[in-house]
Amino acid sequence: MRPFAAAALGVALAMSTGSVLAQTTLYVGGSGGATETLMKEKIIPAFEARTGSKVVYVPGNSTDILAKIQAQKGKQEISLAIIDDGPMYQAVGQGLCAPVEKAGSINDLYDNARMVGDKSVGIAFIATGLGYNKDIFKRNGWAPPTSWKDLADPKYKGKIVIPPITNGYGLLTLVMQARVNGGGEANIEPGFDTMIKKVAPNVLAWEPSPGKMAQMMQTGEAPLVVWGNGRVQSVADQGAPVEFVYPREGAPVIMVAACVTEGAPQSKLGQQFLQHIVSAEVQAQMAQVLAWGPVSKKAQIAPDVAKKVVYGPQQVASLVAPDYAIINARRAEWTQRWNRAVEK
Repeated sequence: MRPFAAAALGVALAMSTGSVLAQTTLYVGGSGGATETLMKEKIIPAFEARTGSKVVYVPGNSTDILAKIQAQKGKQEISLAIIDDGPMYQAVGQGLCAPVEKAGSINDLYDNARMVGDKSVGIAFIATGLGYNKDIFKRNGWAPPTSWKDLADPKYKGKIVIPPITNGYGLLTLVMQARVNGGGEANIEPGFDTMIKKVAPNVLAWEPSPGKMAQMMQTGEAPLVVWGNGRVQSVADQGAPVEFVYPREGAPVIMVAACVTEGAPQSKLGQQFLQHIVSAEVQAQMAQVLAWGPVSKKAQIAPDVAKKVVYGPQQVASLVAPDYAIINARRAEWTQRWNRAVEK
């Protein structure tokens, strides 16, 4: 072979190899911290070994990832986005998500994890409910809380801690106060009325920091809180006498959700990775490491893990699905009103 031809062939092969590598690289956007560590150490390597692909994980909070796929609309780099369910409904509404392929482990999901529009699915359940310090309750002769209406009980004056409305837990407190008092997302007035007149007077602090909230539960400064099941359990795991309660009216679900982006450069791989992360095996890993409730009916987890997460048909059935189509349209208005009238 002539030198020129050999050189040309070498360049062509190099370009071809680079093209193949580019075509099999999947970019996944999701949260950092423990989630990123688990993805990089366990979940991604197993997928790469099975598919021969390369997965690049792009860490960021839900707002960051949503902003990225919004900015890249029509020219996506991220093929799979993992964000909370509220922002996910925004992404779907803006045409940023492709239909979910009903194949493989997608068919093993609880109905609660199938999100409206079939363009995204939940990959983890987190329950919003009540956490309480058992020692403080016993000392005061109080029965354990059972209802969202307990937040309005005058005996808890200066004893309750709730995150602000800019946090999902604060927002869902407003929604549930509306629901249990004759309203709901479409009629939020009963929620604001109850929050302003009955709940706010009982609130010691509108605490946004998970670390501070945990400390206040441990010390008993916050005998009663609105928080996630995994958050409360993490405080209990540190030896504090605290317990999570699923209120009898239901516990609003906060789902970690995922979608393959519309126009994804690796849509097929994206669908395969989505099926991978909702598989029974990976769901069990997420429950063990992240305290995320499995969305797969087939996930099997140990009893000591099961007590920390939403697990099994009964607890899954108790979850309340917030109407984010209404919430997202009214969120800015509600936030202004909350800051003016509730958290003042």
